[in-house]
Amino acid sequence: MNNLGRTAVFLAGASALALASSAFAQTNPPESPPAGDTVETTVEAVVVTGSRVIRNGDASPSPVTVVQTDDVLRAAPGSLAEALNVLPVFAGSRGAGVNPTSTGSVGAGNASANQLNLRNIGANRTLILLDGLRVPPTLLNGVVDVDLIPQMLVQRVDTVTGGVSAVYGSDAVTGVVNYIVDKKFNGLKMLAQTGVSQQGDGEKIDVGLAAGTRFANGRGHVEASYEYRDEKGIAYRSDRDWMDVWGVAGAGTAANPYVLYSDLRQAGFPFGGLITSGVLSGQTFGANGTLRAFVPGTATGSSALQVGGDGGYYDSSLLAPMKGHQLFGRVDYDLTDTVHGYMQVGGNLKTNANYSDYVRLTNVTLSATNAFLAPAYQAQLAGANQSTFRLSELMSSGGRLEARSKSRQWIYMGGLNGALGDYKWGLDFTHGQTRLGTTLANNLNNQRLAAALDAVVDPSSNKIVCNIALTNPSLAQGCAPLNVFGPTAASAEAIDYIFQETHYTARTVMDSVSGHIDGSPFSTWAGPVGLALSGEWRKLSFESASDAGPADVVNCTGIRYNCTAGSALWTQTFAGSPKVSQTVREAALEADVPLLKDLPLMRALSVNGAARFTSYDTSGDYWTWKLGLDWRLNDTVRLRATRSRDIRAPTLYELFAPVNSVPVSTQDLLTTLSPTVASVDLSNPDLKAEIGDTATLGVVWSPIPRFSVALDAYHITVKDAVTQVNGATAAYQRACYDSGGTSPFCALQDRLNGYADKSASNVVQRWYTKYYNIAQVETWGADLEVNYAATAFDRPASLRFLAAFQPHVYYRQPGVTTTDQGGVAFGPLGAAAGPSLRLTALARFQPIENLTVDVMQRWRDDMKLGGDPSQIWANNRIASFATTSLTLTYAADTRAGRTDFFLNIQNLFDADPPPGAYALNGTRAGLRDGYAIGDDVMGRYFTIGARLKL
Repeated sequence: MNNLGRTAVFLAGASALALASSAFAQTNPPESPPAGDTVETTVEAVVVTGSRVIRNGDASPSPVTVVQTDDVLRAAPGSLAEALNVLPVFAGSRGAGVNPTSTGSVGAGNASANQLNLRNIGANRTLILLDGLRVPPTLLNGVVDVDLIPQMLVQRVDTVTGGVSAVYGSDAVTGVVNYIVDKKFNGLKMLAQTGVSQQGDGEKIDVGLAAGTRFANGRGHVEASYEYRDEKGIAYRSDRDWMDVWGVAGAGTAANPYVLYSDLRQAGFPFGGLITSGVLSGQTFGANGTLRAFVPGTATGSSALQVGGDGGYYDSSLLAPMKGHQLFGRVDYDLTDTVHGYMQVGGNLKTNANYSDYVRLTNVTLSATNAFLAPAYQAQLAGANQSTFRLSELMSSGGRLEARSKSRQWIYMGGLNGALGDYKWGLDFTHGQTRLGTTLANNLNNQRLAAALDAVVDPSSNKIVCNIALTNPSLAQGCAPLNVFGPTAASAEAIDYIFQETHYTARTVMDSVSGHIDGSPFSTWAGPVGLALSGEWRKLSFESASDAGPADVVNCTGIRYNCTAGSALWTQTFAGSPKVSQTVREAALEADVPLLKDLPLMRALSVNGAARFTSYDTSGDYWTWKLGLDWRLNDTVRLRATRSRDIRAPTLYELFAPVNSVPVSTQDLLTTLSPTVASVDLSNPDLKAEIGDTATLGVVWSPIPRFSVALDAYHITVKDAVTQVNGATAAYQRACYDSGGTSPFCALQDRLNGYADKSASNVVQRWYTKYYNIAQVETWGADLEVNYAATAFDRPASLRFLAAFQPHVYYRQPGVTTTDQGGVAFGPLGAAAGPSLRLTALARFQPIENLTVDVMQRWRDDMKLGGDPSQIWANNRIASFATTSLTLTYAADTRAGRTDFFLNIQNLFDADPPPGAYALNGTRAGLRDGYAIGDDVMGRYFTIGARLKL
């Protein structure tokens, strides 16, 4: 039985369970009524996302999930991106609660950007639309930070869970998310809300204003909105007691399996400094600069990690703070009775921040006469004829690496549309520009560190100064000597000297002109045939600049210790990029053909098809297509199916990104050591588009008014998938070593003595990551959506239930073991959690006239910690997790208008997420992980607010 067949079996069982109970219902297309309305409210037919010719969502062969903005924000107040992620079809989305990173490829310049990810196979395979038009990318990797969409005037969001590249172009491999603006809003609405966690942190403030009115006797309409959001975040992982420095140690072998530990410490790296050579070896500095014996923790399967003891640990941010302004304005005007024009602008001005690494000093050389060292210890070193000694330390006193990402995102749209006889046409122009500036505070200047570590007494002033200030004053650069003998010994002047701010700025611009014409040129006996012809020209450009590039090297003149000529000046580097561009030309034809109607078991039967030709000046020419079937057996049952071929072209960053490097401490499986070495990112100009093949099969059952059930199976295969292959990943390391050095993956690491020498002298010198068209991604599963709107005790009530079943996400590459990220919590290159079963239930009840109660229940099943079958774990499991949310809304009619006062409690029962970590992140205890991305880390959270509508 093939995968789609197995899924169909699952659907049959799930359907039986769903139909056995009248408590569950689906929204395809019925919608739950907002607070204060009655369930008799009908929903207008809409132009369905996923097609240019189908005018009613009931006739769509593609599964479409529709959410009204007011509904989803009532259940989860805050940003619309966070609210959408309650839908189970999204998995692996990134946002504020992710692992902190700097400007590396995972963060794409802003590690805390809100990125929507359908099916957990990459946000870059989910296309973001605004009123059916492509939204320009905002991040380095071509992904859209959806905070760009001003949400005060977004009426609804349509999510198509199937490939639609033939309709919308590249990137729509797993589907599209289409934000629909309320273009006819008249009146005034305001929002004010604030929230805080039960622990007193994570404060949020959100205020917004939107207004709209007609003018010119109704021929014109203008609307605008503004929203301000301030989220304080959670600055330290230690601010939650369940976050107990979790990490994984071991080698993943039968003899030394991976084990999840808490209370981990960095072996040999205390906060106060550990002497690692000579007569004083094995002693650590206390707060007053005095030495005592270092107390090691309990050994683990990784030499770099211990449980407890005097070792230090990282304490990175848990939720990234954010402050932003969203702006939107739109003008519509009927130029004639048949021609309509519009112009609109949307902007998002925001700043995110996250906090990650402390600086780690690894066996730095210090003078035995260092001016900060107590005379008694200097005497002991002199008595042992030691002129120098070595020291290792985790420098918590210097502060954490802070990445502040300042985004300036603007999207301008304008166009004409109208009627030409029985045909409708449209012409649209889009200009998007993003300026993403990332400031790295506390970036270590290695040259200054080497100079500051060499502290001596100036004989002329009897003050402690840097040695270079005496030997080569012209290169001293205001050097302030650094005291590393104790957790808080360093002076503020020394910290300011060795740490500096560095800056990286990227600019992305997209211009697009698109047009379409659609109508019905003729009819069959079953109804009119719909045709749509569309075309688009698009140009995307990218450029960046940096003041801390990998070509910046140290000048060791006058520096005695810890300086190697030609080595990197900065601990964190990011190279600038000259301007590169990509031009795309596309043309598409879509048809919807009714075949039969009003026959036994054939109330209506229609087919939908689309074909698109796409030409990239960087990646070549491609055809995409889609076929769909909509079969309405009777008034209660319909079947739908699609088959599509889709593409995702490589982004400019994947093709032309400059060489970039960041320090990492991944375990070297050949020598079992965990050195801190550079990880170098490489682009690949020879990439071609990846090809997606998608099939869906579904059934919709609506036996009574306001009750419906939809079940849809899907199977997606992506061939020639563009994958960033990281040479440090365990699977690629093993493939290299097992081949004796002949595997192409051996080119992704540097060593001095080949691949047979396992001694410490042959430890890895550098890792590389590079993009290749070598992967195949395959996933399959099913979505269940049920909606029921009725009355309970003669009062309005509704229930919506959504489920996503996705047992497998296979990643296949030549020469390495196939990994399965389905039902797995952690993976390489920042892979996020993908539970195999995700459930969300939304219930609403109006017990009295003006009071509405909303309850949301979310649940995911348990997962594996790692998806590599070659890894051996002591316990490869992270427990299931559930949260409950409650909203009380009171609608009051005042002179000012209708005002909804609300209280929302997220995570009502204050559930703590179960602990977990990624196997290869364990060499930096407390820096990342600790929980599965997507789980709630805030705990019980209270939001109060008011919505006013005039």
